[in-house]
Amino acid sequence: MDFKYIYKICTKLEWEEAKLKGKFNGSKKDLEDGYIHFSDKEQIEGTLKKFFKNQKNLILLKINALELDHLIYEQSSEGNMFPHLYSSLKVSSICNEYNITLKKDGSHLIPTLI
Repeated sequence: MDFKYIYKICTKLEWEEAKLKGKFNGSKKDLEDGYIHFSDKEQIEGTLKKFFKNQKNLILLKINALELDHLIYEQSSEGNMFPHLYSSLKVSSICNEYNITLKKDGSHLIPTLI
């Protein structure tokens, strides 16, 4: 597990709004749960399959986890450890952004991460 970078999947609209505000408070699910959900590099595909099937206009954000003060790794119901942020995400913590392509079968083409 790479602890330096984590990833957030969100809609392009959510990301555009966050850039205007300078921070991302989370998607609807994040706000309901009280923290922002992230994935590590190996969890991106599973997160897309479980929560974003058939969704278009998605973006993948690469975040420097070492800059986040309120980041906690917690165990999911399946036993995997996922990063959760208990504060807003500063736009300045984003290292890169990637468009996620929706394929005809409803799955997504995961971009090559830099």
